[in-house]
Amino acid sequence: MDTKLVFGNAAAFATPMLAMFAVDLAADKNAEPRPAALTSSADLQRAVATLLASGEFKAGLGEVALLHAPAGVKAERLLLVGLGKAGDFSLDRIRKGAGTAVRAAKPRSVRGMAIAFPDAQAPGEALSAVLTARAMVEGAAIAEVDWDTYRSDRKDCAVDSLTLIAGETNAGMQRGFEEGQIVAAAQNFARALVNEPGNVLTPTELGARAKAMCNEAGLKCEVHSSEKIQELKMNAFWAVAKGSAQPPALIVMTYTPAIALAQGSPVLGLVGKGITFDTGGISIKSADGMEKMKYDMAGAAAMLGAMHAIARLQPAVKVIAVVCSAENMPDGIAYKPGDIVTAMSGKTIEIVNTDAEGRLVLADGLHYAKTLGCTHLIDAATLTGAVSIALGALNFGVFSNDEATCQKFRDGLKTSGEKGWRLPCTDDYRDHIKSEIADIMNTGKNRYGGSISGAMFLKEFAGDTPWVHLDIANCAWNEEKKPWLAYGPSGVALRSIVEWVRSYSA
Repeated sequence: MDTKLVFGNAAAFATPMLAMFAVDLAADKNAEPRPAALTSSADLQRAVATLLASGEFKAGLGEVALLHAPAGVKAERLLLVGLGKAGDFSLDRIRKGAGTAVRAAKPRSVRGMAIAFPDAQAPGEALSAVLTARAMVEGAAIAEVDWDTYRSDRKDCAVDSLTLIAGETNAGMQRGFEEGQIVAAAQNFARALVNEPGNVLTPTELGARAKAMCNEAGLKCEVHSSEKIQELKMNAFWAVAKGSAQPPALIVMTYTPAIALAQGSPVLGLVGKGITFDTGGISIKSADGMEKMKYDMAGAAAMLGAMHAIARLQPAVKVIAVVCSAENMPDGIAYKPGDIVTAMSGKTIEIVNTDAEGRLVLADGLHYAKTLGCTHLIDAATLTGAVSIALGALNFGVFSNDEATCQKFRDGLKTSGEKGWRLPCTDDYRDHIKSEIADIMNTGKNRYGGSISGAMFLKEFAGDTPWVHLDIANCAWNEEKKPWLAYGPSGVALRSIVEWVRSYSA
């Protein structure tokens, strides 16, 4: 989608469709809605006045109303997009509003459209021009993509061009627009990886795509396989990988800023779980829903996408990403319940369930990142089904061993618009993973607090290094179509990881 930012009068802009935002001014949720357009343009206000007064349009989040040949407006169609209650006005509402506008255009075969900036401030949160521009670009670009890539009868209903129209020239807005394009492209890159079936995106292919992305972006990239993994004594990673005919991939990507950094500056480690297909291994999963296990590399995709964005945003901080990619298969030489493996760190692990494989590859990935000089760590993984029980599908799980490091991540959620909820990861939970015959075991002693048990396992390998763990299993795949987002891969956590990295920029 060709996207541009222009400054001028939206009502005078000729386009097949012009979208504008509206909010509900009613403070009480039980009161009659009072929809109001977020525009200072008298022409646009007049064009929608009758509709707003009719009571048909209530400005609910994701609600749309379409006017043809609107009086006093050059656009062929005028689309009114609801952002919900004015008191809930936020960057994320703007992001979702832009996405809703684009998705409303697609089934109407609208190939070119424009969206007017909300230049009349809602009574809720005051938003910066920079972040508003970024949110609009992100929402629109993320919404435009559908994931019917492999359908032979796929219909071309793409929005080819989008113009964002702001009333007044603003240099900061231009910067936000450009950043939004970078982050949205990275998120769609990650989503495309997650959408690939396991017979296409093997660990080797994931490594090849990482290499190609890094070559294009100017990042250093190394891709290793079985021999290097065994040489490094990554026995936890290798235990998972050896049961598949597909060789594993250890992917290491490095971003070094152009400016010289002070001695002792932080080095950030991004570690991603890259299980390109997960059968559960010997502890095999049930057939129901197993086809979705192609998404078990969504944590790795988030890290590849984050590096894609970081290379272009150029923060003043060194970043190293480590992705451990494998298939988890029940081969004759696959690891078994009851096995004992020694991780790269030297810790011994009792295997209780081979379907708890993600934490094993991450254990070696986290430790390896430390040996490469990383002083702060963040990992992302579709780690546990238990996080869905705890948090539903709205918030991914956030765990940490360090308050300051975690707070930096949580501060970035406001800009990213993503929702993460912190869960406990304190030492009194360690008994859940204590083994009688090894240092630790790879599941909890019972099914309670399963996502916490997974985090506690990873905490063993983060050690004293400040660390954040994101369990994204509940949010990485969008099961229901939303007005602003298609069914399929969400690319969740990428925007938040990028914000976390930028918070360390010198």
